[in-house]
Amino acid sequence: MLIGTILRGKGSDVTTVAPGATVRELLTRLAERNIGAVVVSTDGVTIEGIVSERDVVRHLHDRGAVVLDQCVSEIMTTEVRTVGPGENVDTLRRTMTTQRFRHMPVVENGRLVGIVSIGDVVKSAIEELETEKASLVDYLHR
Repeated sequence: MLIGTILRGKGSDVTTVAPGATVRELLTRLAERNIGAVVVSTDGVTIEGIVSERDVVRHLHDRGAVVLDQCVSEIMTTEVRTVGPGENVDTLRRTMTTQRFRHMPVVENGRLVGIVSIGDVVKSAIEELETEKASLVDYLHR
């Protein structure tokens, strides 16, 4: 299965936040959308960073509540790994597992076109297994 197949199923809507937004604003966006990470982007197309709940928790632990009024750019990850829609989900699954990424932006022709979470990847694996199981059961009952 390809990454683009996952995006077709879930949609290509990507929540972004500006680098100058406060961490408090970021938390509001995460809670409103019930998501765990957002891409940091000034224009919604280019990626300047990524920031997750995990980043917020770690910085809260290190700096205390003062971090809530700081800019997202102060806590975001700037070296963002991306994946293309034509890449294989199995490869992404291995990368996400070994590198401990939970969210991977999808980029095509230099533009942000989606985001895939580890949950999306696991769901696709389960769907593939269910399809394979149904095929095997059908084959055995013929």
